[in-house]
Amino acid sequence: MNISDEQLLTDLFRVITLMRRSFDRAMTEQGASLAQTKVLMCIKAQPGTARAADIAEIMGIAPRTVTEALDGLERDGMIQRMPDREDRRVKRLTITPAGEAAVAVTEPLRRQLGAKALGALNASEREHFHAALQKLLERMANG
Repeated sequence: MNISDEQLLTDLFRVITLMRRSFDRAMTEQGASLAQTKVLMCIKAQPGTARAADIAEIMGIAPRTVTEALDGLERDGMIQRMPDREDRRVKRLTITPAGEAAVAVTEPLRRQLGAKALGALNASEREHFHAALQKLLERMANG
């Protein structure tokens, strides 16, 4: 069976889109979307030191997108922005108890949803899939 590049890419993007929508819908119902949970996890990993620029770099997204996400998280009471002691132009981010509570529910849910989705693959398929993904990641990283 000869599968075209276009068919593989179409299927890959469909899987990613469907997984993202499914994860996002289920996680949002529990208190924080997939994107919000990712941002909260970045802030949680850098308590009191995280900046918007750090999150943009870690997540590989535009600073403006991060700013909009942070605005929503702050409005929802999940984070606080605090002025840096040495540079008042810089805002340091901290996760609030509400943000911690959201992560405590949505992060395990994200892992559970991922396990359920990948449960469609047997051990051999998982190994081949992982090997193929590693090749693609290497190719993309090296241009």
